[in-house]
Amino acid sequence: MSRSNTVIGILAGAAIGAAVGILFAPDKGEKTRKKIKDGFDNQKDELQNKFNQLSDQVKSKFSKAKVDLESGFDELVANAQDTKEDVIAALEKKLSDLKAQAAAANKK
Repeated sequence: MSRSNTVIGILAGAAIGAAVGILFAPDKGEKTRKKIKDGFDNQKDELQNKFNQLSDQVKSKFSKAKVDLESGFDELVANAQDTKEDVIAALEKKLSDLKAQAAAANKK
């Protein structure tokens, strides 16, 4: 028998033992059913709280990633704008130099 089957067997036995213990407890049936219902309600609430916490964590991480992405995109656009202006300035200077060379060649 593998280790996981042993663990599953122990857990199943514990659950069955707990259920049998509750059902044969000296309390009235109504009290026992209320205890069972309250236990399920508590577990449901706890599970809902854990789900909400996990959901908040995921939303927070995605929100941070979105802000990082937007910031990176804005930086990329700003760098592209600076690069574009540098290229235009270099081309204008080169054009000016070429016009000066052409004018000098025409004078000779």
